[in-house]
Amino acid sequence: MKETRETRRRVEEITPYGGVSSKGGQVEQMFDAIAPAYDLMNTAMTFGLHRWWRNRALRLVAAEHPKAALDVATGTGDVAFALWRRCRPERIAGMDLSEGMLAVARRKLAGMDKDAQRAISFEQGDSLAMRYGDAEFDAVTVAYGVRNFERLEDGLREMLRVLRPGGQLCVIELSQPRQRLTRALYTFYSRRLIPLVGRMVSGDSRAYTYLPESIAAAPQRDDMTALMRRAGFEDCRWRSLTFGAVTIYTAHRP
Repeated sequence: MKETRETRRRVEEITPYGGVSSKGGQVEQMFDAIAPAYDLMNTAMTFGLHRWWRNRALRLVAAEHPKAALDVATGTGDVAFALWRRCRPERIAGMDLSEGMLAVARRKLAGMDKDAQRAISFEQGDSLAMRYGDAEFDAVTVAYGVRNFERLEDGLREMLRVLRPGGQLCVIELSQPRQRLTRALYTFYSRRLIPLVGRMVSGDSRAYTYLPESIAAAPQRDDMTALMRRAGFEDCRWRSLTFGAVTIYTAHRP
């Protein structure tokens, strides 16, 4: 368990801009800055594969037929919208630190049909202190967000709190491939090319330098599921996609 605790400490120390301000405040600042280019950058740096990764994860969520779902670190809302299209929960709440990202999500929602607008809502909030009640949701999702939590285990415990007993957590997260050659190619791409493209598309190269740094520091695979169990989850599993560049984690509240 020592390895998991050390890994968690490292990822919590990785911040977008350095300095003494909190990680949460810096993450909020970063996403406010890149919000207008966020969707374009996601498509560019993943070659569109992020849609396939998302659909693979949401297939697991939809299989349990949630009536109420929460998407933490919802960003521009794509996970919430994809979940709505896939299984039509009665309620989907999307929460994010960044009002800039939420403004994009709300503009997208305004172009959807009335049923979607009634079911889906977005609000600003902190994953460490959510304003939702205990056992309020059947499913909680978070895509590419747990690396940004100021205190990862506390964030996991808070997601556990808002899940009903038997409810599912589904996390999609970027990860490092384990095979040596694939990992070397991935490292070159993520550390050299992504920051360059990020600066060209969003104007903020530091946001996309922070990305590979936080991926490298974050708990992955067995370390992550061990942390989920420490937070109180059961049935913790992981699945690798695209040579290990992405990992889907699932778990349930006892």
